Amino acid sequence: MVGLKLRDQSAGTVPWSEPEADLLTRLLSQPGGLSQAEAELRLQQHGPNRLKRPAARGALRLFAAQFKSPLVLILVFAAVVSVATGDLLDASIVLAIIAAGAMLSFSQEYRAGRAVEQLLARIKLRADVLRDGRRAEIDAENIVPGDVLLLSAGSLIAADARVLEARDFFVNQAVLTGETFPVEKHAGVVAAGAALAQRTNWVLHGTNVRSGTAHALVVATGRSTTYGQVADRLALRAPETEFERGIRQFGTLLTQLMTLLVLAIFAANVAHARPVTESLLFAVALAVGMAPELLPAIISITLSRGAQRMARAGVIVRRLAAIENFGSMDVLATDKTGTLTAGVIRLDNALDAQGSPSEHVRELAWLNATLQTGLPNPLDEAIAAGPAPSAAECDKVEEIPYDFVRKRLSIAVRRRGDPAADMLLITKGALDPVLAICTDVRTATITLPLDDALRQSIRDRTAVWADAGFRLLALATRRMTRPPPYSAADESAMALEGFLLFFDPPKPDAAQSIASLRRLGVELKVITGDSHRVALHVAQAVDLPVRGVLTGSEMDNLHDEALWQRAERTTIFAEVDPNQKERIISALRRMGHVVGYLGDGINDAPSLHAADVGVSVDTAVDVAKETADFVLLEHSLVVLRDGIEEGRRVFANTMKYVYTTSSANFGNMLSMALLSVAVPFLPLLPKQILLNNFLSDLPAMAIAGDSVDAEMTERPRRWQVARIRNFTLGFGLLSSAFDALTFAMLLLVLQVAPEEFRTAWFVESLLTELAILLVVRTHGPMLDSRPSPGVLWSSVAVAAAAVTLPYLPWLAATFDFVPLPPYLMAMLLAITLGYVVANEWAKRHFQRRFGL
Repeated sequence: MVGLKLRDQSAGTVPWSEPEADLLTRLLSQPGGLSQAEAELRLQQHGPNRLKRPAARGALRLFAAQFKSPLVLILVFAAVVSVATGDLLDASIVLAIIAAGAMLSFSQEYRAGRAVEQLLARIKLRADVLRDGRRAEIDAENIVPGDVLLLSAGSLIAADARVLEARDFFVNQAVLTGETFPVEKHAGVVAAGAALAQRTNWVLHGTNVRSGTAHALVVATGRSTTYGQVADRLALRAPETEFERGIRQFGTLLTQLMTLLVLAIFAANVAHARPVTESLLFAVALAVGMAPELLPAIISITLSRGAQRMARAGVIVRRLAAIENFGSMDVLATDKTGTLTAGVIRLDNALDAQGSPSEHVRELAWLNATLQTGLPNPLDEAIAAGPAPSAAECDKVEEIPYDFVRKRLSIAVRRRGDPAADMLLITKGALDPVLAICTDVRTATITLPLDDALRQSIRDRTAVWADAGFRLLALATRRMTRPPPYSAADESAMALEGFLLFFDPPKPDAAQSIASLRRLGVELKVITGDSHRVALHVAQAVDLPVRGVLTGSEMDNLHDEALWQRAERTTIFAEVDPNQKERIISALRRMGHVVGYLGDGINDAPSLHAADVGVSVDTAVDVAKETADFVLLEHSLVVLRDGIEEGRRVFANTMKYVYTTSSANFGNMLSMALLSVAVPFLPLLPKQILLNNFLSDLPAMAIAGDSVDAEMTERPRRWQVARIRNFTLGFGLLSSAFDALTFAMLLLVLQVAPEEFRTAWFVESLLTELAILLVVRTHGPMLDSRPSPGVLWSSVAVAAAAVTLPYLPWLAATFDFVPLPPYLMAMLLAITLGYVVANEWAKRHFQRRFGL
């Protein structure tokens, strides 16, 4: 976990200021890297190259966290006071129930945490290094000081390293330095006192390569890196999701109500000359019964189980809190390649500038594609898939790597065995960027100047190919009479040689997947760098309804406010650059949408970060996977659809607990609080309240795995504070009305004794809480929706316990229950049945007024 010990900076020998040869000697390395045997020894010595990951908490710490609630601590304190005053039995019962509740929550959270850790371990960062003088791909955790990294566009830099050689090498290091634009890095020596942003020969762990290639010598790994030393400060919480914010506000609201209730009830009971300790225990127990103390555990368990189900469907969750956003998503933005098309690109034809098949153009393309050392891409792979042409007898002498500004890649070659021959610069790229650097057009027999008429003729010809669905690259050359090095400035005065036509067939299931997303209320928008003609052809082939098309050049002429409106009614955004992608995402979010973005390239990282839901694929570049909230094991809209449905199930199950807590708990505890100041005895003893709360927690825990009605996954759902407030008021008051009916029957009609009242009220409040859970877990009639076995049987078990507890002598004596006459138990069951019927009616009325 530590790098090799560096000498103190004051001695002037920090790694960025050392001569390269001295640094290699000190690290016992060489430009060809380490041997595999030496690397394994260093891995044992220094440990894995990883930061101190915020892993799952240890069992003891997680168990201790169950007691961090101020209410629980106050309750423990009050129980200790009871012991000190001689009430040992009641205090022991209270403490035992608190411990049992903590153990229940702990066991579920512990298993959930371990499951998530196992899922995250399935996605490992890889790195290219030189081992035994050869390129090797290894787990980034196995990088050691002295390794030589091979970096190219898209690489996530996994250690602090000194640049040994570089070619047009730009690094995005904003995460550490805050610099807006990528910074060029190159070999050399910089001053020992250079600031972080001025170390032009130094690359940092956690940054990523924007363009170019480089070899870099690893100096520090793990927590000894610059990133590792400040990781605790840099590992800030991700932006709060809408659901997280809603849950926090809901918890705060209930906590405020609960605090006021505790203070008022405690003061009222003390004013009635009741013992202070008893009054405090009653008030705090009442608050515990009303508080959403299980909400964090319910959310954690629900998200974990959702993540496990999503993993079985081919979606790895990197950020649990984003699952609800996945379900709330109503716009999905994606490139077409691999999503709407098969992602298996083939070179359909190589044509000269006049549109005729040309083996010469194919040979030039083959050299450019096979000799480039930058980021692998499917277009170059398609070119290289063909047989090696005779031009393979050429040696590469220079490379000008691809970047997303030029949108070109150039390779300089010279015929093998002829050092006196001129170099040939071969440039391949998008049509407009290549035409922009051409002054001539070369045909099989003649070279013509590229005038406006010929330029327009070329555009007309390529437009026909684009309309037919072909993706197009242009190819140009230039004879270089001077030796390298060459730069992007040398891409000028070139001759257009011809074109490469690629075809990526539509996915057979794309149309069906798009239709299923539409049924789920998710609109698909295509954001691509390709020609708008190609994008339109693909959209038509997969039956994607197109409401509008917007190109990158048109976007440049739109102010932000105008783009917000255009983005709303646009389906295809074509010919856009990475910054424009991010601007589109922001515009859609500004219009109130929950936006998902599916991307797998380095240019997708900003958009993945800007979206509410960032989705990448397992084959994506490192920086895209690290930025995403979800990683697909298969590049498929079908997998995405399954993930969306799972996100909605997670949301639905979380809301079941919220609705149950905000209605039954609130209503019951409010009724009990008001009654406590109206009668000369406590309606329930503190230990009875806590037992009631503990038993009702059992089916609540099972909500995480409950089945969800189909209509709950048919459209996006979002956190609605007003809806929850209205639900709490309506159903809470209904609960209080039935509480009042029960109180009237027990105190005014039957005139039962305090012990019998407490027993009857314990049974009634527990049964009604189980009933409201079964009612609100479905939007339809309760009997038409079968709960999961866990919810069903835990509810049955708790209901049976509630009814039988008064008749079990030892337990009844422990909790001060008394047996109830059969007629009284029958009355309680009748009131519970009436409560169920009333809530079913109220549910239908609520849905008609406020929607499902």
